[in-house]
Amino acid sequence: MGYIDQFISFVKEQYKTNKFVPLHEPRFRGNEKKYLLDTIDSTYVSSIGMYVDQFEQKMEQFTGAAKAVAVVNGTASLQVALRLSGVSSGDEVITQALSFIATANAISYNNAIPIFIDVDLDTMGLSPDAVEQFLREFGEIRGNACYNKSTGNRIAACVPMHTFGFPVHMDKLIAVCSKWHIPIVEDAAESLGSFYKEKHTGTMGLLGCFSFNGNKTITCGGGGAIISNDLALGSRAKYLTTTAKRPHPYEFFHDEMGYNFRMPNLNAALACAQMEMLNTFLDDKRNLAQQYRQFFEALGVNFRTETPETKANYWLMCVELNDKSERESFLKITNENGIMTRPIWTLSYRLPMYEHCFRDDQANAEFLEQRIVNIPSSVR
Repeated sequence: MGYIDQFISFVKEQYKTNKFVPLHEPRFRGNEKKYLLDTIDSTYVSSIGMYVDQFEQKMEQFTGAAKAVAVVNGTASLQVALRLSGVSSGDEVITQALSFIATANAISYNNAIPIFIDVDLDTMGLSPDAVEQFLREFGEIRGNACYNKSTGNRIAACVPMHTFGFPVHMDKLIAVCSKWHIPIVEDAAESLGSFYKEKHTGTMGLLGCFSFNGNKTITCGGGGAIISNDLALGSRAKYLTTTAKRPHPYEFFHDEMGYNFRMPNLNAALACAQMEMLNTFLDDKRNLAQQYRQFFEALGVNFRTETPETKANYWLMCVELNDKSERESFLKITNENGIMTRPIWTLSYRLPMYEHCFRDDQANAEFLEQRIVNIPSSVR
């Protein structure tokens, strides 16, 4: 365990500080203040303003999606995307337990039920093989939909999460879900700047969802986005997230239940300035990942890197330690010495509100839960 002291010195050297090093803090080095002042001077600080439209255009250009819709946070993007994909009350949704709580919560907000399927060891994201195994045992096609033979419920969607920005094996997952008539909604909250076979995450499923929380690669304080290559679906996303109000110069008429989820112009101003810096941030993070990789390889510690045919954004970088005991020692010593490190999330089915949900053996998820530690990953 002597390598931990070396790690602490290495991190402080990378960030050129003897002070506390956070896990991931934002960097505001561009036009953030200028654009914020623009919004204040314009008085358009809420959900109407030019920066909201500009941010959506920047997301479309960067990801290659046909339509992007800016919303208040990543959880809201998932909630709405699941509704748009056809998820309704009593349905079941395949997802992973190794994820931030928002993934399961967004399913529950639609009165649907999560099905927790195991992840792959290499991506830490939803395993296509495990999904296929589950569907062979429990799936049944009726018409153009898939049903769970054991519960009778429709399996209405599949939500893979690109863990820490490492893309899931999307080709195989798409093939499995297509065979079983299950639409995919990508939880790309952590993966802005990540690519699978030169396709940006979020563009391969029916819809993709992003987060711009304070700890993400770029941030606007809060904020999220829904993207799709289906223009009609994208337009409906915008309609639902702006309270389903029919366009009119002055009258208010809403023809279905919508959401007040539109991103405010203030947040979008920050987001636009951050998008201008995104490629610079991504380059710095890849460079830092390379430095970490060389450092840990020399020590015989497994630093997690991107899989073949993918390009990861290295949002939160991580190491895989030998066991839970080593993980606990690493967390304790680093945090006591001013280096913020963090374990991976508690698996969702261990939480009281989801302990009743179906899960498979979760062998890989439990292996990773005991060993993965996130390390400082901020742009330097």
